[in-house]
Amino acid sequence: MWPDLIKKSKEGGLDAIETYVFWNAHEPARREYDFNGNNDLIRFLKTIQEEGLYAVLRIGPYVCAEWNYGGIPVWVHNLPGVEIRTANQVYMNEMQNFTTLIVDMVKKEKLFASQGGPIILSQIENEYGNVMSTYGDAGKAYINWCANMAESLNIGVPWIMCQQPDAPQPMINTCNGWYCDDFEPNNPNSPKMWTENWVGWFKNWGGKDPHRTAEDVAYAVARFFQTGGTFQNYYMYHGGTNFGRTAGGPYITTSYDYDAPLDEYGNIAQPKWGHLKELHRVLKSMENSLTNGNVTEIDYGNSVKVTMYKTNDSSSCFVSNTNTTTDATVIFGANTYTVPAWSVTLLPDCQTEEYNTAKVNVQTSVMVKGKNKDEDEPTALKWVWRAENIDHALLGKANVSEHALVDQKRAANDASDYLWYMTRLDIDEKDPVWTDDMSLRINGSGHVIHAFVNGEHIGSHWATYGIHNDKFETIIKLKRGKNIISLLSVTVGLQNYGQNYDKWHAGLVGPIELVARKGDETIIKDLSSHYWLYKVGLNGWDNKFFSEGSLFASPLKWESDQLPTNRMFTWYKTTFKAPLGLDPVVVDLQGMGKGYAWVNGQCLGRTWPSYNADEDGCSDDPCDYRGDYSDEKCVTNCGKPSQRWYHVPRSFIQDGVNTLVLFEEIGGNPSLVNFQTVIVGTACANAYENKTLELSCNGRSISAIKFASFGNPQGVCGAFSKGICESKNDALPIVQNACVGKESCSIEVSEKTFGSTSCGDMVKRLAVEAVC
Repeated sequence: MWPDLIKKSKEGGLDAIETYVFWNAHEPARREYDFNGNNDLIRFLKTIQEEGLYAVLRIGPYVCAEWNYGGIPVWVHNLPGVEIRTANQVYMNEMQNFTTLIVDMVKKEKLFASQGGPIILSQIENEYGNVMSTYGDAGKAYINWCANMAESLNIGVPWIMCQQPDAPQPMINTCNGWYCDDFEPNNPNSPKMWTENWVGWFKNWGGKDPHRTAEDVAYAVARFFQTGGTFQNYYMYHGGTNFGRTAGGPYITTSYDYDAPLDEYGNIAQPKWGHLKELHRVLKSMENSLTNGNVTEIDYGNSVKVTMYKTNDSSSCFVSNTNTTTDATVIFGANTYTVPAWSVTLLPDCQTEEYNTAKVNVQTSVMVKGKNKDEDEPTALKWVWRAENIDHALLGKANVSEHALVDQKRAANDASDYLWYMTRLDIDEKDPVWTDDMSLRINGSGHVIHAFVNGEHIGSHWATYGIHNDKFETIIKLKRGKNIISLLSVTVGLQNYGQNYDKWHAGLVGPIELVARKGDETIIKDLSSHYWLYKVGLNGWDNKFFSEGSLFASPLKWESDQLPTNRMFTWYKTTFKAPLGLDPVVVDLQGMGKGYAWVNGQCLGRTWPSYNADEDGCSDDPCDYRGDYSDEKCVTNCGKPSQRWYHVPRSFIQDGVNTLVLFEEIGGNPSLVNFQTVIVGTACANAYENKTLELSCNGRSISAIKFASFGNPQGVCGAFSKGICESKNDALPIVQNACVGKESCSIEVSEKTFGSTSCGDMVKRLAVEAVC
């Protein structure tokens, strides 16, 4: 997908692509490196170069990124004497080794701009200033060491440190956030740079879908350049998918769409992509003035300002209205401008309004999931199954033991999400905890716990996003004599951010207690120091049930009769044919509980379609772009699965027969699972007069125009209505003639096209709803 994504980025007006470098992906075990396939960093950088774009290499190597453990390998955490992200020699040695490895690889391929390559900037560390105070003097010493170490590598391009107000020279400190117009670098000779303009937000299991409007993103960009900005990067421009076990958090979903201009599947997300593309075009037309001009500002009061950049032969102006409710009428020069609240108007020649951030003149694409219209109705998938073997765990059999509860990061070393904690409890009638009214109380790390006693499941528990320590208590029935307590701890991505985040426990942190009640008396027996046995992983995962090349995945080992449903620890397998065409493919996992999915042995990531988003917080009203954005604003999907559809890249799919394997952890029913494609279902527009509207169905024909009106139409996509004034000529047949049957069409939004109106001085628009 890389060439297509990078090409679409360039078409959207970008000049550079930023990338993190994921240490735990490239060095999964100490001094064992992986730069193959999707980890081929050099190939990625060369693909950027081939498209004629620059690159920004954010080595970190701590990256945050909602990525498992922030990108730091767990084996680093497990080194003796290590402390992560502070002045600790063990950690710094490993960090320097990896950073030097990356720099040397890039130098060898001559990819730094100083060598004629595309990389114009590199980053060391990441958002350390947000947590540095926790580390005291050691934190200051560490960040100075980072700067010196980076400089010693002699890459010939500047180093940046984001969110680092005290970045040592010559490091350039940069801003991350939703808005960075007020940011100033710590050195007057440093450029004003914005490494992460958050175009949306990530999603967590149990969370709603966050959205940030195209108007607000464009407003933030325009304000940044109005106030002297020189470099601005979108986070994310393409969000993508957290395949495998890469999602962090904990509780970050497999989807990392981020409401980005290129969506998770690589589709152009309109209107955000197009509205920003037009902004980029206008900003570039102002380049000479912005980079060479003298700056003058006029304050009109009530949050309205004009900023002029003027050279001897050119001038460019911004007119901003940062008021959140009131539109402004601005008389500037010989002209009068209407500037909506929370918007910026761009005047490339200080006279002509070329762009306003609140006036969107591109289509809104409503994406839908369904079958290709050229395909027959899909038949139900035929499933085979097999049980995950957990017998040894239920019998308390393992080779690793300790008289303590062990942190899951140390015990599992990030080899698996799954870790069994097992202990034996001998009870006789004289034991003070012997009673018919007993419970098992477990303090966990806020991920997932499945509890078994003597082979019987006694309960499961999972927390919500943001919970770091959590209690789970369930009734327990013990028998006289030997009892086996088996607890399966399941991580859902390791913590990726926070002060001393490496010291936050994963797994069952304890205490683990028996709570017995006799009348008014409560007796607590702490099992934390018992003799605990540990078993990492799942039998089916270790034996690669998901891989056709595994001897353990032989068809003879799968059952076809009496397909079990709603059963824990069950593997399901089916075959399918690739959907026709080139549209992106998703698998709909409705009916399943929690687990993992593989297509042809490629892991799609964690699946949890049974985890619904909160019921509250959504609104049927259109999102108001005005005012400061937060991830609680403009959310959708209340009460529905946080993630029901999972991306299956076309490169994972082969001609002919393909295999889908699901591991079900908590119980589900695969009968509703099916494959679909993601397409533009409806293309809507609400374009302003004197603009050219372009409609596209992304390679498919426009089959109908449901609505068209030129004047002051009202409503939103799917609910347009005619306003109080309208063009002399009916807009509907005009748009139908121009567009129906075509993959795309262009319409000049003017009275010349649609005839005069009775709207007077009212701002006129064209509203269209097209069916693809």
